[in-house]
Amino acid sequence: MLHRIILSLSCIVFSASILAQNETLLDTTQTHLETNKLTTWDLVKNDASLAWGGFKHVYSRPFHWQKDDIAIASGVILGVAGLNLIDEDANRYFNKQGEKIPDVIHDIGFYFGSPQNNYGLTGGLYLVGLFTKSEKLRRTGILMITAASAAGLVQTVSKTAFGRARPKAGGKFTFKPFSSEGAYHSFPSGHTILAFTTLYSLSKQFDNIWVKAGLIAVGMVSPVSRLWAGAHWLTDVALSTALTVVVVDAVDNYLDKNMKPDAVLLSEKQASNKISWRFQLGAGTVGLKGTF
Repeated sequence: MLHRIILSLSCIVFSASILAQNETLLDTTQTHLETNKLTTWDLVKNDASLAWGGFKHVYSRPFHWQKDDIAIASGVILGVAGLNLIDEDANRYFNKQGEKIPDVIHDIGFYFGSPQNNYGLTGGLYLVGLFTKSEKLRRTGILMITAASAAGLVQTVSKTAFGRARPKAGGKFTFKPFSSEGAYHSFPSGHTILAFTTLYSLSKQFDNIWVKAGLIAVGMVSPVSRLWAGAHWLTDVALSTALTVVVVDAVDNYLDKNMKPDAVLLSEKQASNKISWRFQLGAGTVGLKGTF
């Protein structure tokens, strides 16, 4: 338990520190001093609205797909179908490789992709941004939490509905739909979705291609560790990764269009506070009058 807590805290500190390379967290400029006039509650209400809007946006996107989007989705489906041809061979290969991997790597992959640890990390990152009033960290936290929740809901429903057997429970075409047995919850991979959502979201905050590549590589540790452990088929992990990319990109685009800078939120709050309301009662008139 202790090493899991240390791992989660280390990840939070690491994430916050590398994001700070792009933006000073405790900026002392006039802009930051002004946005400090926003209360924590102001930011929480705004961010919760953005998270809910981003969550709904993910599920509305398929209804707005253009030809290119449909072509990409079709390509992903065909690609996964092709990988299905080598699922059993890939399972044997990764099992052999897994025997040579240090236990600590297996543990990191498993614990980082576990819901309690992953949400602890992303929630902690968001809280750091909230209490330091860092737009960068708050936005990253919102992106991670919203994307993980949206993709996680798809994963939770799908793994039960499909009931695909894990490699140790049956063949690649063995299904037991709506089974409550964990052995038949192989498709898709929850660890892949949570871990890769976090690191892929983080990678989008940087322009440096090497930083992006490094974060994405770290994000693949959990997915690959599930293959080493024989917990998932290659197609489970591949489709889960593709789903993650689609969801994160959808939420990221939504935040680009709808997340207002703190300075704008402050000006809107100040404008609303300048409205003076007065009760009016007269001949044929009863009501409130706002003066601004």
